[in-house]
Amino acid sequence: MEPPINTIKLSQTAKDQLLKLRRFTKIDQWNILCRWAFCRSLAEPSIPSPVPIITDSNVEMTWKVFGGEMSDILLLALKQRCHNDGFGCDKETLVTQFRLHLHRGIGYLAGDPNIKKIEDLIALSVKGLERRD
Repeated sequence: MEPPINTIKLSQTAKDQLLKLRRFTKIDQWNILCRWAFCRSLAEPSIPSPVPIITDSNVEMTWKVFGGEMSDILLLALKQRCHNDGFGCDKETLVTQFRLHLHRGIGYLAGDPNIKKIEDLIALSVKGLERRD
């Protein structure tokens, strides 16, 4: 499946927040933390605020690195979310919504005082599953 974006770049704020998450969770790979963050934002029912995101950090990765084996699933989740939110699924919309969800999710995870170790991320996802039941 063709990704909406080839190179994902992060803001300096997002980088700083990811560094905090790396210290707490001991997850060293940016892409894994970014996947958690993206999914965290998708789980939030509200639409991300359309704020400008300045990609001024030195952290970047390809879509393939970001998504890994789940890249097609993550792209389908993004398309479904765009559809559910009343947006189109054109490339520009997908890129914009992806960046907004990724950065919002990073902020949510970094700002969550309950995330102090990797098990807290797992507990967060389990709690999300329980809410859907």
